[in-house]
Amino acid sequence: MDLRELRDKEYRYGIGLTVGTSCAGIDAAAVRIRGTGRETAVKPLLYEHFPYSPATRNRLLMARKDNKAMGLLHFELGELLATAAQRIAEKLAARDESAQVDFAAIKGFPASHIPPRGAEPMVRGGLEIGEPAFVATSLGVPVISDFYAKDMAVGGQGAPIFSYADHVLFGRKDRTVAVLHLGAFASLTVLPPELDQVIGFHVGPCNIALDGAIHLITAGNREMDTDGKAAFQGVVIDEFLDYLLDHPFLNRVPPKSTSREEFGPEVYLRDAIAGRRDRSLEDLQATVTAAVANSIIRAYGRFVKSTYEVSRLILTGGGVRNTTLVDYLKKGLTEMVFRRSDDYGLPSMAADPVRAAILGNEAVCGTPSNVPRATGARLPICLGKITLPK
Repeated sequence: MDLRELRDKEYRYGIGLTVGTSCAGIDAAAVRIRGTGRETAVKPLLYEHFPYSPATRNRLLMARKDNKAMGLLHFELGELLATAAQRIAEKLAARDESAQVDFAAIKGFPASHIPPRGAEPMVRGGLEIGEPAFVATSLGVPVISDFYAKDMAVGGQGAPIFSYADHVLFGRKDRTVAVLHLGAFASLTVLPPELDQVIGFHVGPCNIALDGAIHLITAGNREMDTDGKAAFQGVVIDEFLDYLLDHPFLNRVPPKSTSREEFGPEVYLRDAIAGRRDRSLEDLQATVTAAVANSIIRAYGRFVKSTYEVSRLILTGGGVRNTTLVDYLKKGLTEMVFRRSDDYGLPSMAADPVRAAILGNEAVCGTPSNVPRATGARLPICLGKITLPK
């Protein structure tokens, strides 16, 4: 089946695959999609998380990788993506024999993300790894990947790249809602009824800091603060909190995006934590958690509240499970009505792969799917590169 035939189908079945910046594993989701653009309707069908082996995780987390290591990881991730996609496709077929996968979409691992900044808009670049050819040949369907590149080619930040998908999933014709994604980075998308009024931006670090902190504090013996339990037991260190919130990115005006180059644990936290070894694990973790929450609260007050009347704040991403973080947010945004994407039929952990599938659908249909007011791009453009199976 060629792309023209795919566009003409009443329904398309897609698999979304994301390789998270937090390096926990691959998230995969199957969806059924009808239409394109303003008429898009999405039904999530299946979701599964595929954790990395410790060896793969450690290689991804290495701060410096030479060309050989990068090339090997690119193919290794491609094979892991293909395995995940095949598993989801098999489960989908077992559930409904008529549900044959039409395409897959990948948001790979951002080995490097250097968005344009201020006085040097032409200094920009990026590299996303996870070879799509493995998925294309395994499933025998087109695979769409590298969504960020075309947005950056027309002057955009290349991230957050899922603002359009948020509009499809959560946009309302009669009200403005906002989506707060608590992934490796915290990102806010504000969704007025009209797509051309949508804004979105990275607030700053989220799970990349929360997981990175406890990894550093415990010398690698713990990978995350499950449910925020350690942070809940700690006391915030005021001077450490001030230090974390003093990062210049946090005061930058949107459109803006960030990456491990700015907020990787070895850059943002390692020396700061090493200089405070006299403080308890709980106090250090409580302070990093408070910094993540405060950066979101401040960004909402500065960049959203004064311009938009938001009726709901919808939470997505792995950080939703960190009850201490969510409690901090609720205490700082007392006027806000909080909801989880689960309340709208989308499991919070499945949000990113479903978003990827939506962008993949628009690439198949030739529909622009970036949001210029979110990324700063000069114009709307169809995102992604298509890898054909043969």
